Amino acid sequence: MVKCKTGALNLTFSALADPTRRNILDHLSRGECCVTDLAKPYAMSLPAVSKHLRVLEDAGLICRHRQGRIHSISLKAGPLQEAQAWMESYRRHWEVSFDRLDDFLIQLQTPPT
Repeated sequence: MVKCKTGALNLTFSALADPTRRNILDHLSRGECCVTDLAKPYAMSLPAVSKHLRVLEDAGLICRHRQGRIHSISLKAGPLQEAQAWMESYRRHWEVSFDRLDDFLIQLQTPPT
């Protein structure tokens, strides 16, 4: 299995658990945005959006740059890559298990000689 820092992985999955935060990451995958642009699609206050951004920032999924009063946000893919690598190891495990099950089922269907 892939070795990942458990705390960092927990923060990543916790941040990804919320659909608003996933939508924000999707938006940021197209490029850097200011906080007000990220908040526009949501029927929530700017402080509420800022709380979502803080969770993403604590998980290391975004980076905030300040230029005067403008806060620009950009995506940081590192934690997503670690989560993907962790999930990939389990995908391989299940593929091997299903292949063994498939072989067993084929043996059951093959008449003895």
